[in-house]
Amino acid sequence: MLRWTIIFAVIAVIAAIFGFGGVAAGAAEIAKILFYIFVVLFIISLVFGGSFRKGTGL
Repeated sequence: MLRWTIIFAVIAVIAAIFGFGGVAAGAAEIAKILFYIFVVLFIISLVFGGSFRKGTGL
């Protein structure tokens, strides 16, 4: 799951560069949405990352 959070973070940064640089006005909104998705996935991976380790049976 941490892999997905990193992927979303990279996509959000790329969208932010395009949006805030004036390349596309809609990309700024996409960057905001992806940023919030990234934050949620990051928090989920922090909470559940410790409980889903190898050898715990979960």
